[in-house]
Amino acid sequence: MNLTSMPELSPAAQAVLDAYIQGLATKRRNAISAALRSVVDQLAYGHTGRLIIDEKALLAIADELEAQ
Repeated sequence: MNLTSMPELSPAAQAVLDAYIQGLATKRRNAISAALRSVVDQLAYGHTGRLIIDEKALLAIADELEAQ
């Protein structure tokens, strides 16, 4: 896969991809766990305690990454 020719990803999708790639530098299962931790990071809560990102937004990130 040529990462330089890929369209620009959203910041959330890029964070998940970066975590996965960084995890690949050590072990494959670390890549999966790193990507999952990045997804959890996307589940930030605002000052009101409400969820900022929901399952639809997370699925949109997956769709975006699959489309590459």
